Amino acid sequence: MSETRRTRDRLDTPREERRQLVKKPSFNRDAFGVFAEQFARFMGTATFLIYMTLFVLVWVGWNLLAPDDWRWDNYPFIFLTLMLSLQASYAAPLILLAQNRQEARDRVIAEQDRQADARAHADMEFLAREVASLRMSVGEVATRDFLRSELRTLLSDLDERADERAESHEDGGDGAQPAPH
Repeated sequence: MSETRRTRDRLDTPREERRQLVKKPSFNRDAFGVFAEQFARFMGTATFLIYMTLFVLVWVGWNLLAPDDWRWDNYPFIFLTLMLSLQASYAAPLILLAQNRQEARDRVIAEQDRQADARAHADMEFLAREVASLRMSVGEVATRDFLRSELRTLLSDLDERADERAESHEDGGDGAQPAPH
């Protein structure tokens, strides 16, 4: 018994899980996040500002102008202050949650953009190397001007030989050149 007690109290061994009498509530994070984004989006509209302004004006007007028996929040408007503070205490975390979700989306989009840029950069480098190799290959391939100049040289050589044969025919030869020995 003392052996089990010692192992249970040691710091280098994990504790066994204990049963919980009350389960922790679980929330669907995405659904709550979508709600927070919609709430924050609505709070940033002119409609919300108009509604809040009308609400406060009606509240103050009622509690200033109504008969004393119908008023529920007299001049310092403490209950109105409490309600606006409560609304602000819920609005601030919801707005922060919406901003965090937007930041996470922006981070994913930025990472995807970086990956796309890296792929495009690699493709451009590959194409630049291919263009350079094609330029080098074209430098080794005979160009049209080079072929024309070579053909002109060959044509002029053939013309000279034809002229020589024609002259030798006129001189009485048969135009055949002596065979080398």
